[in-house]
Amino acid sequence: MRLPNLILAAAASLGLAGPAAAGYRDIAVPIGVAVNLDLKRYLGKWYEIARFPNRFERGCAGVTADYALRPDDRITVVNTCRKGGLDGPVEVAKGVAEPVAPGKLEVTFVPWLPFAKGDYWVLHVDPAYSFAVVGEPSGKTGWILARAPRLAPEKYDKAISVLQSMGYDTAKLERVAH
Repeated sequence: MRLPNLILAAAASLGLAGPAAAGYRDIAVPIGVAVNLDLKRYLGKWYEIARFPNRFERGCAGVTADYALRPDDRITVVNTCRKGGLDGPVEVAKGVAEPVAPGKLEVTFVPWLPFAKGDYWVLHVDPAYSFAVVGEPSGKTGWILARAPRLAPEKYDKAISVLQSMGYDTAKLERVAH
């Protein structure tokens, strides 16, 4: 990862990155998490189906996130994107997530900045762990993830419903090409 990307990742972790700074959710609406999240089932590869715009993923297509358990019970996070389109160069961001409560993790992509941690809350995961909805209390970020590059319309609609029930303005979501 190049230095400018590290700086953007740090800014994103602090909630300072780009147009999302104002947030995409009404924070007066309560937000919940998947309190029964089975972290071991959540590990593995996820495809980003949709996201709220953010600076650190601007121009990214074919986005994936891989989660793997570490010996210290934290989670290695490897995010990949194809910059500029599906045939663009691959960019990789590596980070570490730490579970802090059921359904709640703190993630950093800049470990040498101890205050550069961001909330990563699993708001919903379906019983088969085939899709998930992720966000955080300020609503500055949010994602719909799936185990495959495509998500059935009824599952996508469920994910939208989850986001809306937690105050997110889903009209601002952007679909991710795969």
